[in-house]
Amino acid sequence: MTADETARRSVDTLLSVLDLASSEARTTEDIFTGTSQPMPTGRVYGGQVLAQSLVAAERTMPEDRVLHSMHGYFLRPGDAAQGITFAVDRIHDGRSFSTRRAQAFQDGVPIFSMIASFQDHGPGIDHAEEAPAGIPSPEDLSVDEDIPGAGMLLSERPVDIRHVEEPLYLGPADARAAHQAVWMRMRAPLPDDPRVHRAALAYLSDMTIQESILRRHGLSWRTPGLKVASLDHAMWWHRFGRVDEWVLYVQESPNARGGRGLAQGRVFTRDGVLVATVAQEIMVRVPEGD
Repeated sequence: MTADETARRSVDTLLSVLDLASSEARTTEDIFTGTSQPMPTGRVYGGQVLAQSLVAAERTMPEDRVLHSMHGYFLRPGDAAQGITFAVDRIHDGRSFSTRRAQAFQDGVPIFSMIASFQDHGPGIDHAEEAPAGIPSPEDLSVDEDIPGAGMLLSERPVDIRHVEEPLYLGPADARAAHQAVWMRMRAPLPDDPRVHRAALAYLSDMTIQESILRRHGLSWRTPGLKVASLDHAMWWHRFGRVDEWVLYVQESPNARGGRGLAQGRVFTRDGVLVATVAQEIMVRVPEGD
C-alpha cells in the first residue's frame, strides 16, 4: 500500500468513526451510537469522543445554527474495543442561541460529558489576535511520523503533525519553555461540510496541547513513571477553517500546581486567520524525587 493510500485509509477510518448511527430509542433525549479508532493503549482517544459528542449535538440542530463553543469533562477512560452511546439533551432553543448537553456512555456509565452552544449567523463586532511572526513553514519541518515513538497515541494517525520546536517523543526539550507551536492537517481531503471540519478540528485540538506543560518541567512522553490524563476541555470556534489544509496550533501553559497543569492554544490558518481558541487542564503525575 502506498503512502497516499495509507493516508486516505486513516482519514476514511476517522470519517466512519464520526458518522454516528441514530437510534430509535429516543425518550427525552436523542440517542446515537458509534465506534472507536484502534488504539495502542486500548483506551479511547479523548479528541475522538469529544468530536463524536459534537457530531451528536449538531445532529439535533438546523444547519444555519452553528457551533461556537463547548465545555466538557473527561470522566472515565473509555474502552476502544467497545461501542459508545451518545445521549443529547436539547436544553434550550432561543431566538439566536441553542444549548445542548451531550454525554458519552459505555457500560451504562458516562465517560465524557459536555455542554455546547450554537448561534445563528449574523453581523457584529469583529477583531482577532494575529498569528505569531517568524514561524517556519511546515514544508521546512520534519514529519512527526518519521520520529520513533510518534505513533504511541494512535494505531493509525490521520493527521500530519510537524513540531516547530523539538518534539517530546524521544526525551525532554533542551529549553524549559512553557510554549510551543505545531503545524497540523488531515492527511487526505475531507468533505466540504463545515460541520465535519469543526468536528475534525476538535479532534485535533486534544493532540499535543499538553506538551507546553511538560516542556516547562523538563518532562517528555518517555519520562519513566509519567502519568498524564486530560481532565477537561473547552473550545471556541471563531471562524471557519479547513482542517485538510495546514493550521498552526500555538500553545502555552500559564500555570501548573497540585498535580494539575493548564494549557491554552490558538489555532490559525496558514494565512494567519484565528480559527479557534482552546483550553485544557490535565493531571500530571511524576514519580517522587523527579
